Amino acid sequence: MQQQKKPFSLMAFIKPHRAGFLASVILAVLSVASGMVPYFAVARMVNLLISGEKNFSIYLTWGAVALIAYLLKSVLHGISTRCSHEATFHVLSELRRAVADKLTRVSMGYLTDTPSGRLKTTMVERVEQMEVPLAHIIPEMTSNLLVPIAIVVYLFVLDWRMALVSLITIPIGMLCYMAQMKEYPKKYGAVVQAGKHMSATTVEYIGGIEVIKAFNQSAASYGKFTQAVRQSADLMLDWMKSTQGYSALMMTIWPAVLIGVLPIGCVFYRNGSLTASDFITIAILALGIVGPLVAAIFLTDDFSKIATITGEIGAVLSEPDLERPAQRKDLHGLDIDLRDVTFAYKDKQVLNGVTLNIRQGTTTALVGPSGSGKSTIAKLIASYWDAGGGSITIGEVDVKNLPPEQVMDLIGYVSQDNFLFNISVRENIRMGRPEATDDEVEAVAKASGCHDFIMGLDHGYDTVVGGAGGHLSGGERQRVAIARAMMKNAPIVILDEATSYTDPENEAVLQDAIGRLTRGKTLIVIAHRLSTITDADQIAVVEQGKILDAGTHDELLKRCPLYAQMWAAHTQAKDADMREGGGKHVWRI
Repeated sequence: MQQQKKPFSLMAFIKPHRAGFLASVILAVLSVASGMVPYFAVARMVNLLISGEKNFSIYLTWGAVALIAYLLKSVLHGISTRCSHEATFHVLSELRRAVADKLTRVSMGYLTDTPSGRLKTTMVERVEQMEVPLAHIIPEMTSNLLVPIAIVVYLFVLDWRMALVSLITIPIGMLCYMAQMKEYPKKYGAVVQAGKHMSATTVEYIGGIEVIKAFNQSAASYGKFTQAVRQSADLMLDWMKSTQGYSALMMTIWPAVLIGVLPIGCVFYRNGSLTASDFITIAILALGIVGPLVAAIFLTDDFSKIATITGEIGAVLSEPDLERPAQRKDLHGLDIDLRDVTFAYKDKQVLNGVTLNIRQGTTTALVGPSGSGKSTIAKLIASYWDAGGGSITIGEVDVKNLPPEQVMDLIGYVSQDNFLFNISVRENIRMGRPEATDDEVEAVAKASGCHDFIMGLDHGYDTVVGGAGGHLSGGERQRVAIARAMMKNAPIVILDEATSYTDPENEAVLQDAIGRLTRGKTLIVIAHRLSTITDADQIAVVEQGKILDAGTHDELLKRCPLYAQMWAAHTQAKDADMREGGGKHVWRI
């Protein structure tokens, strides 16, 4: 069964490192406060100069105070930034590990249905984008708000009228800022979604570059890719253009505090309600208010991104786990029973009451039109998903009650799209049984017909296969995958179009290897070439998510019109192939 989705909480990741964030906030406040000291020092020196003070040592003292405060500001800022970044990088590391751990606990179906580019973007780019909000917003926004507030309080103590005048540009600039941010969530969300689509499409484009080049297609002619790139760029430009005017107005109005402070201050000074020293102090300190406030306001831009970013990360982390017990169960044989199994993918019903018995040690073939549900049945047996209704049992125990490790030990799944890691051929095969020795790896490679082509590689078994096995041909990847499955030696083997990438010359070799892999095991075969499964103990005909009929090849030819029709179409195609020089290739099972 699957757990209900749990809401994602960023604070749960921040809380263990709150001491580091708190230290960074305190240091940031002291840093900004130190940065305001030179304004006080300058105001003091100007007032001394106007009053006629001629003792140079006093000016030197205030100059030293300003210099020390400025240096202290830089030192405290550096330490604060270090503290916040250390805490942040711990949070980011734990977020990435949490996502990686989550991907080991969700259903295999979720992984196969979610584009790898999207998951990569979430784990790498989106988590990385949390660095600025966490490392800078928490300490810097706090300090950049607290210190100006303290200065404003001081200005009110000196003269409440001038304090209000010094703040007059802030609400006007804030109106511009609010107009700029009016459609921020919508536009930024669209930009993020376009970026995700572009990332996923880019991964798809790179993966299909061989096909693109083979058919002489340029990048520009690959419509899906170019459209995704243009859409991302257009949305970003549209977002920037819509905010540019407001941003320019805001940055012009906010710093212009002296436009109000100087003329109004002069009026108050001339009528005797404001002293010269207070006037000078207020004018100079007013210049120091806006800088930190503007810095804080700009940080809200990154703060606004958090909702979108955490939403995407949370979508992965809140995905329900494929819940299974931890303790292994005792099985009564290895018969597989499907009883009235139903399954829906999103809003599409795929299986509609599948009932099928697969006896231990027999070969069962699933055949039927494309999209009929054959692969879905196989993947439900392998616990890629949970059945929506009905039950699937192995050895009289429901697969939902078996630990994932026990299911994986029982089943070897070989599909047409087996993934190889960017490590050596030897290590790819060894993944079937990590404790296997080099001699055992080579023995399995020989049994699977891999040894000869492996020895022809530049570094033999130590040849690195490239990303997703890209340095090998499709048939070679498939044979390595078969060797890996043989190394696992699972008692139940599922072959999903396992020879789809194999050329005619090597298909016989591969089928011999599959015969050795499956000897004495329970074999479930999904194949479109019916001539390869005529000797199967049982052939199940799948149509529109149901088992239309099940029996031997001869039985189905007599009583199942759909199977007879499929067989006729297959033999006609095979005869045409043989007339063109093709050969006959059959399963050896």
